[in-house]
Amino acid sequence: MGRWLILAAALMATPATAQENALQPSPTWEDLRGAVLDMDADPPVDAGVLDLEAPARAHDAAIVPIRLTQPSGAPAIESLTLVIDENPAPVAAEYGFGAALMPLDFEVRVRVDSYSDVRAIAMGADGAPVMAGRFVKAAGGCSAPAGKDMAAVEATMGQMRWRSEAQQDAAIGTLMIRHPNFSGLQRDQVSLLTIPAHFIDRLEVRQGAELLFTMSAGISVSEDPVFRFRYVPNGKDIHVEVEDTEGGRWSRTFPAVGGEGIKS
Repeated sequence: MGRWLILAAALMATPATAQENALQPSPTWEDLRGAVLDMDADPPVDAGVLDLEAPARAHDAAIVPIRLTQPSGAPAIESLTLVIDENPAPVAAEYGFGAALMPLDFEVRVRVDSYSDVRAIAMGADGAPVMAGRFVKAAGGCSAPAGKDMAAVEATMGQMRWRSEAQQDAAIGTLMIRHPNFSGLQRDQVSLLTIPAHFIDRLEVRQGAELLFTMSAGISVSEDPVFRFRYVPNGKDIHVEVEDTEGGRWSRTFPAVGGEGIKS
């Protein structure tokens, strides 16, 4: 459990240089924008609606913390696309958010393969898009060796842990999922053969029947992903559904208050 707590604490820490690394001009994004958004021009960048925090220089390119936030009173966000311009598969994940997560305070860890803008393009309930992002100096995240050997991967895949802590009129939830999220660009450190892509591509989290968030992901979400988010609790149990690209399916239900999950 110690390693996971350290990873969660690192995710929760706000990067000290988050405000110093604004988006940079990106010819790659100019090509991607139409394909990703079907837009001819960038959505407005407005930190009063959405902000993205990320380290200016990543400590580990395979687990770069990304935090998406909104100030109190900001218009609700219904969906969001997270894009890492220079990654082999630039669309890292697409999210849907329930009302209980507003205003948004949501964190995830991603792989960054080379110096790149990391951007979030969100759509509000009013249909108005907004963009936020940071330029992150990192390299090799998508091909970085996996943290566990294949036997450990098989033994622990799909295990989950949940913790919820009260915070004034809301709660902070931390969800941890054991999965290698192989990118298809890594090599087995014993055989030196390329490991086929195998990653979580669908995730749904609810409290009772109420949606907290969904994720449709690609290869850029980190190994053993951790999600930290502020939400308004309704007293119901937390239910998690996970699917991966090889047909793996896992589900867990956790008590609404406190924490429960795997031991490591």
